[in-house]
Amino acid sequence: MIEIKKTALFDITAILNKIAVEERQRVAELGCGNFGFFTFPLARLVGRSGKVYAVDIIKSTLIEIKDRATKNNLPQIIPIWSNLEVFKATNIDASSLDRALLINVLHQSDKRAEIIREATRMLKRNGRLLIVEWNSADSPLGPKPDKRLKIESLKSAVTKLGLNIQEEFVAGPYHYGLVLIKL
Repeated sequence: MIEIKKTALFDITAILNKIAVEERQRVAELGCGNFGFFTFPLARLVGRSGKVYAVDIIKSTLIEIKDRATKNNLPQIIPIWSNLEVFKATNIDASSLDRALLINVLHQSDKRAEIIREATRMLKRNGRLLIVEWNSADSPLGPKPDKRLKIESLKSAVTKLGLNIQEEFVAGPYHYGLVLIKL
């Protein structure tokens, strides 16, 4: 296990340990944002023989990720522009990923099932999808309560999209997490 860091919202190390990322794997942080909170720790876990796809819809975010990866000599990080709400829009081959992450992404969209469907398309059989979302607790940060995705709704949706729930966990004071396996 690798130790990364904690943020005010969640413990990145503990969350990544849930999906057992290994050297030489192909992993994607879908909706990576400009900080790449998970992208850079993932790059250390997969090593130089692995690949980490940093996927986002905001091009300036991807430029920041690429510049930071270059500066830190992490050629295994590959920025990819995509609209995750569109099936087959992401330039990552079907059934090619060992792991995929959707961290604080689904609450931003009204097309949540499409995003999960696109993530599932890219996963290998028995690949793992990690979803972390805001729980219903009152919090000083985060989306409005009506934008938060209830865990029961998410659990119902993922099973219809070809995923098996491996684990449900507390991902911090304001988040829940699910580890899903592609059937």
